[in-house]
Amino acid sequence: MNRARQTPLILIFLVTAGLLVAAPPVQIWPRSATSTAAAVVPTSLPPAASTEQLAARARPSLAVITNHGRNGAKEGIGTGFVISADGLIATSLHVVGEARPIGVRLADGRTVDVIAIHAFDRHADLAILRVGATNLTSLSLGDSDSLVNGADIIVLGNPLGLENSVVTGVLSGRRTFDETEMLQIAVPIEPGNSGGPLIDRSGRVLGIVNAKAVLTRNLGFATPVNLLKTLVEKPNPVPMATWIRAGALDPSTWEPHYGALWREKAGRLLVDGVGSGFGGRAYLLHTARAPLPPFELTVTVRLEDESGAAGLVFLGDDEDRHYGFYPTDGQLRLTAFEGPDIFSWRILGTVPSAQYRRNDWNTLQVRVGTNGFTCLVNGQAVFNSTDTALHGTRVGIAKFRETAAQFRSFAVGRSLLSAPDLPSGLVKALGGQLEPEAQLSEADLGALRTHLGAARSFLADRARRLEQEAERLRELAARLHREVVGQELSAELLRAEAEIDLGRAALLVARYDLPDLDPLPYLRQLDTLAREVRGRSASDAPAVDRVDALRNFLFAESGFHGSRHDYYNRSNSRLNDVLDDREGLPITLSVLFMEVAQRAGLTDVYGVALPGHFLVKHAPSGAQERLIDVFNGGRFLTHSEADELGSGYAGVPVRSEFLRPATKREIIVRMVTNLQGFTERSDGAAASLHYSDLLVTIAGDPRAEAGQRIDRARLRAVCGDPNGARADLRWILEAAPPGVDVKKLAEIYRRLVEE
Repeated sequence: MNRARQTPLILIFLVTAGLLVAAPPVQIWPRSATSTAAAVVPTSLPPAASTEQLAARARPSLAVITNHGRNGAKEGIGTGFVISADGLIATSLHVVGEARPIGVRLADGRTVDVIAIHAFDRHADLAILRVGATNLTSLSLGDSDSLVNGADIIVLGNPLGLENSVVTGVLSGRRTFDETEMLQIAVPIEPGNSGGPLIDRSGRVLGIVNAKAVLTRNLGFATPVNLLKTLVEKPNPVPMATWIRAGALDPSTWEPHYGALWREKAGRLLVDGVGSGFGGRAYLLHTARAPLPPFELTVTVRLEDESGAAGLVFLGDDEDRHYGFYPTDGQLRLTAFEGPDIFSWRILGTVPSAQYRRNDWNTLQVRVGTNGFTCLVNGQAVFNSTDTALHGTRVGIAKFRETAAQFRSFAVGRSLLSAPDLPSGLVKALGGQLEPEAQLSEADLGALRTHLGAARSFLADRARRLEQEAERLRELAARLHREVVGQELSAELLRAEAEIDLGRAALLVARYDLPDLDPLPYLRQLDTLAREVRGRSASDAPAVDRVDALRNFLFAESGFHGSRHDYYNRSNSRLNDVLDDREGLPITLSVLFMEVAQRAGLTDVYGVALPGHFLVKHAPSGAQERLIDVFNGGRFLTHSEADELGSGYAGVPVRSEFLRPATKREIIVRMVTNLQGFTERSDGAAASLHYSDLLVTIAGDPRAEAGQRIDRARLRAVCGDPNGARADLRWILEAAPPGVDVKKLAEIYRRLVEE
């Protein structure tokens, strides 16, 4: 039998084999249906009007929105528009920003307070503000699905701060970015237009402007208004005081100086805006003092603008004096800051370094001794200084000018361990050290010109082989990372049920895809949320009251919510993204709820694995148990409602009251199964195969592993790897776990081998 027929036959046999073992299916948990039919204000405008008339009618509904960082961060400006007379204003989320004060000025000149972020959706770049004003003039919301290519549109906004500007154009297409459809509009878009309404000739809002094209000034994009309607119907309000605190620095760890906007997110410290110090300087001092020399400190930094500067400060005091070691314009600089202005600064050196990687992450390190210090970038020494003018114990990070920067992995200690070099044998096995290309002399170049055809062919072939080698090495690095994370996750799940850290396990699932993810900051964030919850009720309060306080804190105050229109986005299955974006699937929001509850001292909180949906159960001793639908705002469900929900997905009757609590392993397996299913659905079998590898690794027992291997054999066959499919079937035959019809599977395997 020829090879071309192997894969189809293998697939047929695997379908049969799937009946032998209770293999977990590819489970794609559908989102709840949401209607986008309702508009905030019924349409009552005439069918068509002139541009002048439409602009005049719309202007009373427009608002100027400003955001700015604390203490000197640069202001931004955008547009919003009233969608409800009682104080709701729609705009783009990037106009609002995060952890920033927000200003709103209405069309009549009044400045009003923002009371809350009434609703927001990060994937759609939408936000609705609730302001302290009523009797406002609102715009009607139309149906963006009805807008056809070539239709006339009008955009209103404040481009470059020029308020109440009007421009006309047409819908030129629809484009999908990150699985979200956007309206492509042939209209000049400038900063300040963002958040403004895109209206039709009847004055109805059909989109919200959110971006301009990079390659041409006469093209932009807008979010369809039907996505805004979903937010109107199911808001996720966050009080302004809570929104401002999102991403705020922990004051017990960091002490800011000279302003700028410092935030903490995804385990990284982020800064933008201009510091109020000379040259736009701003810095953070770590609250922990450095030990006496010798000691080391390090940080990994990435500059968004290489013309700026950002890096380490050390040997500082409380009077604005310290050394600074930082990249600037692609070079490395060492400065002694002995006062607040340039006249008290001493630049000790500025040098280039071949080790420094522009527009990438770079690790800075300082080794402080008793008679000086050494500064390194990516392991290479660039300064050896004997300057001893400064000798304080304060350390931290700094930025200069307008550059935005990110920092990660800040550490200070007596001796910081660095990753050991690879043994020479492994380096040789990987192809040896990469040697720099020899410099071609003018004579060499002249000789190459006389053999131009052969030279071009040789160089093209060399480039092609290097590209192939680079791709092979990237794939090897990814495989090694995933294998190590899989082993870590398997080890976590092998612990006793009560000892498994579900939060850490869920973050390891995310780290499987994200090598740079550090779980520790997110575990600390769970602890912080738990502390906030504990502060909302007395320690001796009834358990039901404390759970209610947790529900209110997560869903009413903090804005955590189920993903509305982007359900299948893999970010919804990653706990770090759920914490950052406050949006997720039923199962990841349930993990969040259970982990915060556990850290807050609440017991008897479990996961309930309904078909197609995941719930949380609170079953305190001596009180009636309650089911909580965390995907829909933490509302309570009766068992009858849960039965109806689960039965609708399963197609057979489900009795939720008899479902046992899901084990932590089952929860993690379901999370990974979701990721595999979502990926196969969107990107194909090959892209999802590595999740099957993880499912096999964490299966936990031979029977469950057999089920996972059946599904991996199916994927391997689809991907043209019949040998891999046979290997999985052979493992099942050799392990012979309970529930497997070994005789039948052996016959299938024999027929596959004979092909």
